[in-house]
Amino acid sequence: MPKALQWLLSLIFIIQMYLVMVVIGLVMVIPAAFSRRAAHLAGQAFCRWVIWSARVLVGLKVEVRGTPPVDEVLIAAKHQSFLDIMVIYTRIPRGKFIMKRELVFVPVWGFIALRMGCVPVDRGKRGAAISRMMADVTSGKALPGQLVIYPQGTRVPPGEVRPYKAGSAILYSQLGQPCVPVATNIGLFWPKHGILRKRGTAVVEFMEPIPPGLGHADFMRRMEEQVEGQSNRLMAEAGFRG
Repeated sequence: MPKALQWLLSLIFIIQMYLVMVVIGLVMVIPAAFSRRAAHLAGQAFCRWVIWSARVLVGLKVEVRGTPPVDEVLIAAKHQSFLDIMVIYTRIPRGKFIMKRELVFVPVWGFIALRMGCVPVDRGKRGAAISRMMADVTSGKALPGQLVIYPQGTRVPPGEVRPYKAGSAILYSQLGQPCVPVATNIGLFWPKHGILRKRGTAVVEFMEPIPPGLGHADFMRRMEEQVEGQSNRLMAEAGFRG
């Protein structure tokens, strides 16, 4: 397909995606105020729509490998794109995310995210942010479910190296739960910046859980090796040679 046509289809896809986001948000915000289940239904409806419309409009398919967890676990995921959030969310029964605090102020959807149990973090305050995050997670504000954290703290484009932060290890230690690493190559098809969405099959892979009880350094090493190593293999499988 000519690149210009793919770009135009990508633009149409993005416009309709945000229009649907507005419609679902406005329809579901009042039910979400009274029911956390309604908040999750809103999130699921939007994410499933985006995944479906990406396949239909721009030819971007999604393949999920491994076994998504259904118990209470910590999920440590590679973050390359808006799409990997949605794929993970649609595959777990009660997902909630560690998210940057600015997202709380997004009209309608910031409120729905809080009702889903997402935990906002001020990324600029480091130690204070981690303390607040732990307080929110353990005080009962975050409901039972699968807690998703992006250990690098932001979207990282394919081929770029960013350090893994301590927040995931602190959550792992304090919660005493298994940690499920998640790898992806989605950033090759849905980049961090720009309009063009590429055709192909993006992969999100849930890996074997890391059992609770490891020390801080051992956990960080094992998590990073699994997430980075498998993400690199998935990108190479898709033809990336960065």
